[in-house]
Amino acid sequence: MQPVMPDLGPVFPETVLTVLALVLLLADLVIKRKETIGLLSIISVTAVAYLLAGSLGTTFGGMFISDGYSIFFKLIFILNVILTVLISVKYIQIEKIDYGEYYSLILFATLGMMLMASAGDLIILYLGLELMALSTYVLAGFMRRDVKSNEAAMKYFLLGAFASAFLLYGTSLIYGLTGTTDLKAISSYIAGHGLAGNPVLMLSLIMFAVAFSFKIAAAPFHMWAPDVYEGAPTSITAFMSVGPKAAGFAVLGRVFLTAFGSVRTEWVLILIPVAILTMGVGNIVALSQTNIKRMLAYSSIAHAGYALLGIISGTADGLSSVMLYMFAYAFMNMGAFAVIIMLRSEGFRGDNINDYEGLAKTHPVPAVLMTIFMFSLTGIPTTVGFMGKFYVFMSAVEAGYMWVVIIAVIFSAISAYFYLRIIMYMWMREPKEAVELTTSPAIGLALLITATAVIGFGILPSSILTFARLAITGF
Repeated sequence: MQPVMPDLGPVFPETVLTVLALVLLLADLVIKRKETIGLLSIISVTAVAYLLAGSLGTTFGGMFISDGYSIFFKLIFILNVILTVLISVKYIQIEKIDYGEYYSLILFATLGMMLMASAGDLIILYLGLELMALSTYVLAGFMRRDVKSNEAAMKYFLLGAFASAFLLYGTSLIYGLTGTTDLKAISSYIAGHGLAGNPVLMLSLIMFAVAFSFKIAAAPFHMWAPDVYEGAPTSITAFMSVGPKAAGFAVLGRVFLTAFGSVRTEWVLILIPVAILTMGVGNIVALSQTNIKRMLAYSSIAHAGYALLGIISGTADGLSSVMLYMFAYAFMNMGAFAVIIMLRSEGFRGDNINDYEGLAKTHPVPAVLMTIFMFSLTGIPTTVGFMGKFYVFMSAVEAGYMWVVIIAVIFSAISAYFYLRIIMYMWMREPKEAVELTTSPAIGLALLITATAVIGFGILPSSILTFARLAITGF
């Protein structure tokens, strides 16, 4: 019997990205100016974004799904690459890590995220997760002569290995129970055989919740985030804070709402305590942080807790609100890290909160931009951060979780302290020393994009929300 060739159309963007990442890896041997490789990286992912529109469909027997849902997240990943490259060009020169493989690793990590978002099978999900994880482990330790960077990579690797083990254990349990790793087949088997309350299924749900909680830095599986965020190169911290987190929510939504949709009552009981604990730990511990990268790490943990409310709601509006939230988070968080990188110069790190004293008097433009990003992370109206929180909270209220939303609002109010503290330092303190900014056209473009998006989509969020709702049609 003649073997049937699978349809390569749905996986064509990922194939192109793989080839381009390998080409850039080889180009490092002949291109001396590494910023040229960064420019080629942006061109590469832009070409991949163009190809996404024509890649709808499923292939490899349903193991790979290219639908509106996955394409929405892939656009976030591509946006993340573009902004990361823009803020990296000057920064990696200062840190003396200006190597071409830096950009190739970013593309390989993004390829892993894209596979995760399109995974219709737990095997593909695992392959994508490991490709993403292995690339980010290396990137976290890219400053090889820096002890903190080495420590960040080691902690990320060891705890990531535990998360992978939980995922594989959960996969083995569900395969033993249902005889398949296909998400839709798992759903059909669970619903058809009435497995609600089955102890093996419950244990499998717990294993998946643990594995995905690690990837989105949800408490109590967040312990890697503060040290890794602080020790990794700042540009990579920005990259990790957006891409892997969005990929984690992409698979969390697809696995729990597709494979385990019929036992939603069971996994909601697992995710609600995780969401509340995540919001509590993230916001309360952030109050005492003096290193701004650690503070943003705990902020990232808290935002994971907010976004979980959309998954918990289990509705189309809930899922689309999570997609909007990840889109919003990409702009405001990348913008904040871009300002941090501007303060990094020879002999001055710029990652302590005291470094921002009087910044508005010496450099008003970055102070204004940082104020915008802090307002958005807080959830102040007219920013995209407010709209993200609003729609996530409303989806949870409509699903009947008013009491959880009240807790989320209280923790969100607490978060205002550590975000507004940075604003207070910039505008109400006198500068102790002159700070020389690291500027470049690339980082200026990144700040222009992020600040415009934070304000523009904060005032007019309907276009993105409509796109998200259209993307999950038929999900």
